[in-house]
Amino acid sequence: MGCTYRRGKTYWIKYYKNGKSYAESTHSDKMEVAKRILKMREGEIAQGKTPGICFEKVKFDEIMDDYVTDYRINGRRTVAKAERCAGYLKEEFKGMKALEVNTPLIKKYIEKRMSEGKANATINRELAALKKAFNLAVRCTPPKVPQVPYVPMMKENNVRKGFMEYEEFMAFQDALPVYLKPVLIFAYLTGWRRSEILNMQWNQVNLKEGSVRLEPGETKNKEGRTIYMEPELWAVMQKLYKSRVMSCLHVFHSQGKKISDFRGAWGTACKAIGKPGMLFHDLRRSGVRNMVRAGIPERVAMTISGHKTRSVFDRYNIVSQEDLKEAALKRQEFSTKQAEQLQNGYNRPSPTKKVTKLRVVTN
Repeated sequence: MGCTYRRGKTYWIKYYKNGKSYAESTHSDKMEVAKRILKMREGEIAQGKTPGICFEKVKFDEIMDDYVTDYRINGRRTVAKAERCAGYLKEEFKGMKALEVNTPLIKKYIEKRMSEGKANATINRELAALKKAFNLAVRCTPPKVPQVPYVPMMKENNVRKGFMEYEEFMAFQDALPVYLKPVLIFAYLTGWRRSEILNMQWNQVNLKEGSVRLEPGETKNKEGRTIYMEPELWAVMQKLYKSRVMSCLHVFHSQGKKISDFRGAWGTACKAIGKPGMLFHDLRRSGVRNMVRAGIPERVAMTISGHKTRSVFDRYNIVSQEDLKEAALKRQEFSTKQAEQLQNGYNRPSPTKKVTKLRVVTN
């Protein structure tokens, strides 16, 4: 049983859960308000819920810190991105209780970020962090918030359109520094991610059988995979092995040091071939599309490139201008063939009619 009492002009309530007492101010000088709040708290306890007073003590900063901690203890590679998103959100909702963050305030945050010129995709990553933080808080024991507020997400166009055609690939080889050419070739032929290529070490390469493997945990989707190199790539890897630096474990390096950032060299090469703004990730899209064009089954191509979900794979395997031109030529060829068949049908002589003679029988 709970009770009400006064402290000065304000009514307070007292109640118990699992032998623990809770005292809470009603912020009101009316007995009816105090009784109503007490009844609500006793109802929450009867249903096995955490009393609302516990939620009111939780600050927004606390659940965002829990969100970042979750990324750290699970060894996620995007901890830095999680910290950045949490920083923006904590700055906006500074000093607030987690319980006070609701949909209208979230919409104001969205409008603020839009006014700052942030892309929809960037804002969505921050909103996803907010939603994740609240979901973690709800699943805590005991829970830190009673529910997850509705978080509206923004529409974003995430279809990737950049490709590197074969002519551009050849031109890039001439424009890039020598140490980056093998990286370019490997990416173009396999569709592997930049980090997977740059982190590759010689213990992952089997030159005898011509294979390269990634162990579980070394990929973005945490799944291992093995590919077999085509002759061109195999020859490149053999050449790299012969000229390797014994003190460097990495396959791709610059003077014995692991390659980390080559944006400057890449941007210079883009300008040199007249393709400013081309991304290294375009090689991944090109690798996927080329495999499909070569007749490799899509499931096999997904395994080689490391795409786990079909939706992501479909975003890469999109048509280019050359594909559209080829489609137009094929459609014209089909129409021409239909017209020829129709014309031949009109000019064909009609079949000879058989005349049946009737014999007239007279009486």
